Amino acid sequence: MKNIVVIGGGNMGFTYAEGIFNAKIANIQIIDKSVERIAEINAMGKMKATDSYAILQDADIIFLAVKPQIAPLVFTDIKTVVNKNQLFVSVMAGMTMETIQQGLNIDKVIRCMPNLPASIQLGMTTYVGSKEVSKESLDLVGSILKSTGKAFEVTNEDMIDNTTGISGSGTAYIFYMMNALAEAAKDFGFTPEQAKTLTSQTFEGAIELYKRNDISLEEWMNRVASKGGTTREALNSFEYNNVHHYIKEGTVACVNRAKELAENK
Repeated sequence: MKNIVVIGGGNMGFTYAEGIFNAKIANIQIIDKSVERIAEINAMGKMKATDSYAILQDADIIFLAVKPQIAPLVFTDIKTVVNKNQLFVSVMAGMTMETIQQGLNIDKVIRCMPNLPASIQLGMTTYVGSKEVSKESLDLVGSILKSTGKAFEVTNEDMIDNTTGISGSGTAYIFYMMNALAEAAKDFGFTPEQAKTLTSQTFEGAIELYKRNDISLEEWMNRVASKGGTTREALNSFEYNNVHHYIKEGTVACVNRAKELAENK
């Protein structure tokens, strides 16, 4: 069984660590610099957390899950501990493989873009490897990533940034829309618990219908919205206010930010 170390016990680092731990496919430890966070993780009685970089020496695979802004500082701290035989998997938005290679003086890097539902094995991840990564290693990491949901390899690094704008940040967009519906439900007199049920069940049902049938999203909308009806009135309001356009614009803004982060490294 491979030894995996995740550097960064925050939302995404812990999400991946927990997903891998729950899948029981590797030995996994977490490195974090927050005393409180280390204590919190260790108190769960699952994975071991520490502030020591010394455990990196025995790692087969190292997940880099720190904020891109502090990555250069982390690279300085671990550069003398890691080696070129190890495989590095980055979940940092906007951090290119070349930057990681140069920052750590290593070769084998896989860059991936996960999302938060990976913690409950419903994540969506895309990944791509540097030319130094063997197919065997890429397939191994692919199987690890798939243990936290769905994952597939993309053809180039630009597609990782593009994924950031869709699935990587997409859960926040969904929560944004769910929040609007839940708030509307409460405005109509439903209790918070009723609003939560109305909203969550509606989203879950719509997603399952879409997944189980080979029908376009436009056709699904048409099946719900009859001409002159209540649903059509809502959709007309969305169209009048350019909601569709602005959602797409939001994904573009997200991707552009990811590219800006990469350029500023």
